[in-house]
Amino acid sequence: MNRKTVLIQIILFIVTLITTTFAGAEWMTGRYFFYPFIGDQLPEAAKLHLDEIWQGLQYSLPFIGILTAHEFGHFFTARHYKIRATLPYYIPVWFSSLGFSIGTMGAVIRILDRTKSRLQYFDIGIAGPLAGFVVAFGVLWYGFTHLPPAHYIFSIHPEYMKYGLDYAKHVYDAKNMSGSLVLGDNLLFWFFKKYVADPALLPNIFEITHYPFLMAGYLALFFTALNLIPIGQLDGGHILYGLIGKKWFNRISPVLFIIFTTYSGYGLFTIQGFSNAESDMDSFMWLVIYIFFLQICFSRINPENRMTSWVLALAVTVFQIVLSYFLPAGTQGFSGFLLFVFLLGRILGVYHPEVEIDEPLDWKRKLLGWISLLIFILCFSPQPFMQMP
Repeated sequence: MNRKTVLIQIILFIVTLITTTFAGAEWMTGRYFFYPFIGDQLPEAAKLHLDEIWQGLQYSLPFIGILTAHEFGHFFTARHYKIRATLPYYIPVWFSSLGFSIGTMGAVIRILDRTKSRLQYFDIGIAGPLAGFVVAFGVLWYGFTHLPPAHYIFSIHPEYMKYGLDYAKHVYDAKNMSGSLVLGDNLLFWFFKKYVADPALLPNIFEITHYPFLMAGYLALFFTALNLIPIGQLDGGHILYGLIGKKWFNRISPVLFIIFTTYSGYGLFTIQGFSNAESDMDSFMWLVIYIFFLQICFSRINPENRMTSWVLALAVTVFQIVLSYFLPAGTQGFSGFLLFVFLLGRILGVYHPEVEIDEPLDWKRKLLGWISLLIFILCFSPQPFMQMP
């Protein structure tokens, strides 16, 4: 392997460890270390000092450990088939006080040789999510069975001390919680909260982000679910392709992509919103931009006929607006998924590459494939990150 490439990978790993440690310390304390755009305007009590950064390792080490297990699941399976693959490239990202940051955009490996068979695609695709899920499950189990004492929250919110352990009755109102981030439950996270954690130690939904093992485990489930979406060249796409073959996959994958897109953007434009809009022209402008965006996302579904993407974009938009009339006001999808919709529709694609050897899977692999789709259901949250109004 090229020494220069390995050096780059090592540097990216170290930088990612640093950025996730900084991000973890900020999540745990609710304070910021890097604040170039607010500077002296930030109160001293809201500043995170360098000697407090080390506690962020409680978040960064398990989180990076889960990402590493995922990528090495792919790596070792590829090597098993004598398919050359790179070591993971970690992607450091740290926004600090500029906004929501988890310290990384994940990690990727590059497959350098062509994957020739349906079986190879299946095995390489499924190995990563399964390995990452096993480690994430262990992190969450440890986190929920080793919750700190109830008064731990006072080290983050000393202003709660005057209320004692009954602080929840006094501090969680609409005014105080406006803008706060809440993690939306998935089935597995809900199971841990209800049946594993000690109810006396379980943090309030507004405070879970301050618990590093819970935060790391939750984010791992979020990324596992994204990877297991059974569309295109995602891990879930490779798995579903292995299970049902090319003919059915190329029929089902575009349909799932359209459903996923419809859910993601639902609620951005509603009949109620148009009727209450202060400026109809502004609403119309954003609607046109949204339709153009959808057209770009759908452009690779049928590249031989550009009208297909326009018809789909208009149909999805009209369906979303009409559906808003029948569903309760305020019902919405998760617009944060739209970035992933763009990556799928425009970059990764919704179809699967051709294979030279299209052999069916044995029953053991089929069972494992359906189990992985069950894991997707357990890990997927319809509203993974919610900000209180």
